[in-house]
Parts: sequence; C-alpha cells; structure tokens
Amino acid sequence: MGRAYQNRKESIAKTANAKSKVYSKYGREIYVVAKQGGVDPDGNLALRGLIDRAKKDQVPTHVIDKAIDKAKGGAGEDYAAARYEGFGPGNCMVIVDCLTDNPNRTFGEVRNCFTKTKCKIGAPGSVGHLFDHCAIFAFAGDDEDAVLEALMDADVDVTDVEAEQGRITVFAPHTEYAKAKQALMAAFADIELDVDEIQFVPQVMTTVSGDDVAMMDKFMDMLNDCDDVQNIYHNAEY
Repeated sequence: MGRAYQNRKESIAKTANAKSKVYSKYGREIYVVAKQGGVDPDGNLALRGLIDRAKKDQVPTHVIDKAIDKAKGGAGEDYAAARYEGFGPGNCMVIVDCLTDNPNRTFGEVRNCFTKTKCKIGAPGSVGHLFDHCAIFAFAGDDEDAVLEALMDADVDVTDVEAEQGRITVFAPHTEYAKAKQALMAAFADIELDVDEIQFVPQVMTTVSGDDVAMMDKFMDMLNDCDDVQNIYHNAEY
C-alpha cells in the first residue's frame, strides 16, 4: 500500500503562478474545513492537519489566517464537495475531488479535461471501488509493534502499519482519521507527523507507457489548472 500511496503523490510546481494556485486551493479547503468543524485547530483535528500540510507546502501564514478569519465571520462562498471518476490515458483510473460554488461550471471544466485528452469521464462509483479511502499518517520511528499496540488499545480499526528506513506509515479507514490521530498523539508525546492526510489509494496500479505518458502529463496539467480541483488520485505508474 505504501508504494501505491507514494506513486500517486504529485510534486508541486515551483513557478509563481503554480504557487498562487496552491495557495488558493489550500485557502479554499481551510475555509471549508474551519466552517464545518470549527476554527480552533485544537478542537478540529482535520483543520490542524490541513494547516500543518499547508505550512509544509510553504503556504504563507497570512493566507491561512485569512481563510480562518473568513470562516469565523460566517460569510463568504458556500462551497460544496464534488467528486468525478473516470478513465485516463492508458486506461488508468482517476478520481478528481473538487470544492465548488457552481457544480455545473465545475463539471463542464473537468469533463473538458477528459475530452481534450481522449479520456472518459464515468458515473459515480465507476472506479472508486478500486481505491481504498484511507487516513494516512507517517512519522519517524521503527517500532511498528508499539504503534500498532497503541492504536489497537484505542480501538482504532487499523488497515496497515509499515516500517521502512526509520519511518513508520499508518493506514486506517478514512472514518478512523480523528480517532487514529488522537491515539498517536496520546501515545507518543513528541510525535511529528510528516504525513497527515486522507487519500484515495489505488488497490492495483496501471502501467502507462508510450504516447500515453505525454497525454497523462497533459491531462494532469489541465486538471491542476482548474480552480475548483482540489485533489487528483490515479493508479497510473509511469
């Protein structure tokens, strides 16, 4: 499972324009998570994890603070989650998660990305059943037995615990996110989470080769250029 998770990670572009898009995506997600679960990171673990990820991705503090202040005010856009599934270049499987204030616009933009790269957007559930919706935590350590014991003592439904090269990665169902994070923080006081996310992890990988590699890059670039797209998950290996 660890390899599949690493394979789906996408590097962040370094251009100023790309950074601006990253800031915008984080700002929108922080606003939504804070509005839904509360603006205090100590009481909203999803918000705390999101803020930590934003800082690691070098999102400026003022962007984070502005999104939280906006949620405090209770005003602003009313974003809704939208998820699209389909088949990408080389028949790989793709899930696209969005936050939108205009579902019709967002669907049109995402569908255009599929159409322009000769891909096929599918019905809800068409590929999602071939991904595991996981809470993922990674941190320095090598005693996976101690980690597993701490999680089981807290009655966490653990999917997998991996230890490799001084790093432990924990996988659990996405519904166990808060319980798993609380258990880890309670059992290991000095823990620093390198990864603290909820992701779709593919159960199987699809090798993409030849002309499909360039098409996959174009497909990903087009999706990332859509303002409403927050996350892209796929099982392409290339």
